[in-house]
Amino acid sequence: MANFGLIGVGGYIAPRHLEAIRDTGHTLLASCDPNDSVGILDRYFPESRFFTEIERFDRFLEKRRRLDEDQRIHYLTVCSPNYLHDAHIRLALRIGASAICEKPLVLSPWNLDALGELENEYPGRIYTVLQLRLHPTLIALKKRLDERAGERHDVVLTYITRRGPWYGISWKGTPAKSGGIAMNICIHFFDMLLWLFGGVERSLVHARTPDRAAGALELERARVRWLLSTSGKDLPEEAVRDGKPAFRSITIDGEEIEFSNVFTSLHTRVYEDIFEGGGYGVEDARPSIELVHRIRRTEPDSHGGLRHPGLS
Repeated sequence: MANFGLIGVGGYIAPRHLEAIRDTGHTLLASCDPNDSVGILDRYFPESRFFTEIERFDRFLEKRRRLDEDQRIHYLTVCSPNYLHDAHIRLALRIGASAICEKPLVLSPWNLDALGELENEYPGRIYTVLQLRLHPTLIALKKRLDERAGERHDVVLTYITRRGPWYGISWKGTPAKSGGIAMNICIHFFDMLLWLFGGVERSLVHARTPDRAAGALELERARVRWLLSTSGKDLPEEAVRDGKPAFRSITIDGEEIEFSNVFTSLHTRVYEDIFEGGGYGVEDARPSIELVHRIRRTEPDSHGGLRHPGLS
């Protein structure tokens, strides 16, 4: 049984990690978050220590490092704001633990180089959460696509997830802290596209505002049109009618790929994969982070290019 620490336990994604730690038979010794609204701990690890100050949490981890093997922290799960990920990964390595970090691993490609060097200096490993690579439907799809490697496909990706005014005020609405809309809500979808269809040959950006981004990609084996939005105004009528706050769709050659099932349980599969000797690391994260970094720095082009059908 492994001992865990967790940074960012008050955040949106933390419950999936708490569930994954519990369901894989491990324990959470301590967690940290500047927000003290963390009653969720009672559901999973009621005896876990909790800190609101990173300095005191760091001290606890360091004391544990000097204890026997069954008392030290073996894994530090990182669910903190995106811009703090690399700092908290470094903390994990310094205490002799491995890091399991939420997406995106970092905001800028050069930070991957620094983490790769540090990983070589410490016994711990760096794992990133690329959960869609473990989705059964997408694994089967990749196998079919690999068997037709000579074909080029037409892909349309749409992801709309309504966010209220709080989003723009929080760190998520600050590009320097979140990486912008493409990094914060869609990095795992871009990773999925590159995993399925190969590397980037060309990238166009048609629109980019704080709550919306759209563009086109030419990948080795696909032409992709993509649209991302956190505006409820972009939700299709059927989603609004059914009271759904989000809409995700991917079509390949006009055929809808349904992968919503088991979507919320994939974090447990990520942990299982790591403990089975797998897991995805720094270099696995690189292609999508480089792509989104490029998208962030590309001026929108309103002329030419294959446009998303939902882009007006």
